[in-house]
Amino acid sequence: MTKLISLSEAVRKFVHQGDCVYAAGFTHMIPFAAGHEIIRQGIKDLVLARATPDLIYDQIIGAGLARKVIFSYMGNPGVGSLRVARAAIEAGTLEMEEYSHFGMISRLQAGASGIPFIPMNPTGVGDLAAGNPQYRTVTDPYSGRSVPVVPALNPDVAIVHVQRADADGNAQIWGIIGEQKEAAFAAQRVILTAEEIVSEDIIRSDPNRTLIPGFIVDAVCHVPYCAHPSYTQGYYDRDNAFYLDWDRISADPALLQAYLDEWVYAVPDRQTYWEKLGPEVHARLAVEPRLSTPVDYGNY
Repeated sequence: MTKLISLSEAVRKFVHQGDCVYAAGFTHMIPFAAGHEIIRQGIKDLVLARATPDLIYDQIIGAGLARKVIFSYMGNPGVGSLRVARAAIEAGTLEMEEYSHFGMISRLQAGASGIPFIPMNPTGVGDLAAGNPQYRTVTDPYSGRSVPVVPALNPDVAIVHVQRADADGNAQIWGIIGEQKEAAFAAQRVILTAEEIVSEDIIRSDPNRTLIPGFIVDAVCHVPYCAHPSYTQGYYDRDNAFYLDWDRISADPALLQAYLDEWVYAVPDRQTYWEKLGPEVHARLAVEPRLSTPVDYGNY
C-alpha cells in the first residue's frame, strides 16, 4: 500500500481524539497546514506537545480542541505572549506541563531511544520542578550525587514537515534543524508533509540530508507551503507580518473566530489557502529558486 496520501486522509487516519500530538519544527518548517486540517476535522481532547508551541498551537487551542499543552518555551516569537494559550491556562481550561528546552528535547531523546527516562544536568530544574512533578531525581551510581531526570516522551503521532521526500517517506531536511528526527523516532505514528516529492535517486544522491528514514513513516503528504506563516528554507521566507498581526487577532475572541472561519474552516486545502494569500504575499515571501536535482561537479 502506498504511503503517499492527501493530508486530510492522513489526519483522519492517524490523528485520533485524545492523542498526544507533536508538531515538530523549531521556528523552521512548522506544519501549520496539518494544524489547520486538525481544526477542520474537529479532533478534540488533544494533548499538544512542542518545544515551542508557536502560533500553530495557539490556533488549535483557540478552536477548543486541546486539553493540555506540554512545552518548553511558550510565546509568539519576537512579538510577545501566545494570548490564547495563556488565557486558557489562566482560566483553568487548559492543563500545562513546562520544561526547559533541554528538558523537552531530552524527553524526546529518551522516547526515541526506547528508554523510560533520561538524566540531565540541571538547567533551571529547581524552579521548573516546583510546578512540574515529572521532574525527578535519581542517585548517580558512579558518583553518588543526585541527578535530575525526565520521563520519555512518546507522542501518539508526530507531524514533521520537510523540504523533500520520496514516496516511501525517506525525508531530507536542511537549514535550521530542530527536533524533527527525535520526534519522529519517539512517536507511535508519523505523518510527513513535504514541499516536494522526489525520486529515490535524488534522495540517494545527497544522503547526508536524509534525517528521517521511510521505515518509521506512516503517511507521506505532498503539501507545498505547508509551513506558512513560518518558513521553509530555500522555498519561502517567514511571514513576520503575520506573526505581528496574530498578536492583534488573538487578543480579541471575535477576531480569532473570524480568522478561523475565513482562513481555516472555509479553506478546503493548502493550495486554496496559498492562492487566497495572494500575489503580494507570494512576492514578499519569495526566495531564490532551490535545487531538486543532484549537482554535477564534473571532474572536480
